[in-house]
Amino acid sequence: MLVVTIELVPGGFEPMRRTIGSIRISNETDLAKVSNYRIVAQEAANRLTGDPAGIAECMVRDHPRQQRVWALLQKACEELMKADFVEL
Repeated sequence: MLVVTIELVPGGFEPMRRTIGSIRISNETDLAKVSNYRIVAQEAANRLTGDPAGIAECMVRDHPRQQRVWALLQKACEELMKADFVEL
């Protein structure tokens, strides 16, 4: 499983650091050369947009594992942009 944590550090001031989102990427196909991945993302409430905290799930299918991790992360983010987030 890959875990990506997104933190906001206002003005680079470390004591104000806070997590605003996370993504968990799990291989669902027993590490096959071309794999399917389950994506679960959570995001904190956004005071600027008024969006509540939420969670979403989606899939990345038929991803060649020999690619760099960034290619998988890009596909995961693209799928999450289409996903419906459910309020927490």
